[in-house]
Amino acid sequence: MIRACHELGVVTAAIFSEADAGAPHVRLADEAHPCGPAPARESYLDGERILGIAKGCGAEAIHPGYGFLSENADFADACVAAGLVFIGPSSDVMRRMGDKVQARQAMQAAGVPIVPGATERLPDAGIAARCEEMGYPVMVKASAGGGGKGLRRVESADGLAKALPRARSESESAFGDGGLYVEKCLENPRHIEIQVLADAHGNTLHCFERECSIQRRHQKVVEEAPAPHMTEELRARMGEAAIAATRALGYQSVGTFEFLVGADDEFHFLEMNTRIQVEHPITEAITGLDLVKEMIRIAAGEPLTIHQHELAIRGHAIEARIYAENPQKGFLPSPGRIERWHEPEGPGVRVDSGVEAGNQVTIHYDPMLAKLVVWGRDRSEAVARLARAVNEFDVEGIHTSLAFHRQLVQHPVFLQGRYDTGFIGEHMKPPTKEKRVR
Repeated sequence: MIRACHELGVVTAAIFSEADAGAPHVRLADEAHPCGPAPARESYLDGERILGIAKGCGAEAIHPGYGFLSENADFADACVAAGLVFIGPSSDVMRRMGDKVQARQAMQAAGVPIVPGATERLPDAGIAARCEEMGYPVMVKASAGGGGKGLRRVESADGLAKALPRARSESESAFGDGGLYVEKCLENPRHIEIQVLADAHGNTLHCFERECSIQRRHQKVVEEAPAPHMTEELRARMGEAAIAATRALGYQSVGTFEFLVGADDEFHFLEMNTRIQVEHPITEAITGLDLVKEMIRIAAGEPLTIHQHELAIRGHAIEARIYAENPQKGFLPSPGRIERWHEPEGPGVRVDSGVEAGNQVTIHYDPMLAKLVVWGRDRSEAVARLARAVNEFDVEGIHTSLAFHRQLVQHPVFLQGRYDTGFIGEHMKPPTKEKRVR
């Protein structure tokens, strides 16, 4: 985001918690301001403090990134009330799409297929009755949820009785809202998302799809664009559905529609992210767009710089998320001091990192350290570059997910590109050690 602003001639002011005082973004920004102690609730989630810093340094707009307050409608309203531009969609759209039940209702009204299940919050008895109607397995979900919080796969009525109080408690703790609903569990679907852009001048377009099926704990680990084995017919149908939904919502900004796609190529709405996503660089790689710049221009009231007929898929891109996690122990977090941090380089390789050697990885934030993005003229070249890049990436002092990625690039199912959301559980054994591949 800071680099995009610099290229647009926009002066940047960053904020940082005590834990992030030595982070690269602090050095890259034109100015940087402390926003509180390490715990996020006392720093990055303290909207009032952030607005005070923004007004104090003369800021005109706030870009919320892709975590913390990025999808907080109350914070978006507070920005507007303070005379600041919130770089994102309207708070009304954020509220509707942030509540998963309201989002399902909105998509159903727009004619977009949704996963079979409830379109309302339900008490425990109502969830049990709906599960009996649909049949097991089912997915119990937090209405205000995301990131796998408050989410449970349930195989039976006995399992449901145990899952419901845990899901409500987790949802209440994570989102301050214990509301739940239930969906039919689609067995091993593909997780495909469509990137959309829309401005205040009536221009709306989609930037094709991303394949996000390689996940652990319902969170993404690897993404590709375009999706392997995607047909032109399915791409067109999904793109049209995403544009129809964007227009129906009156959405203005960058956003992403996430879908589950079955073996029959039928797709179902999962959720919408009303922000820039972690995996946006692979869409940039295959389209040539700078999505953050487009987001800033839209917020400034400018029209999109490109039209749908001008967009084309160029090559293939893959993003590997590098986490401070130990894949040998179920991807448990691995905090500690980074003693060595050496990023790969060379043609078609991009690394968006938030750390460097000497930084301390804490327990306070998401364990993602960097995004390794590779581009190739086709998928084979992109996979070969990914294999080279994860081999060159050298981190010491903490465990990382690099061992997983080095194993992944050799797996025949991944090489064929015929995987689904069950891939890690079905095909990947924990790496025995941090071994590089040659």
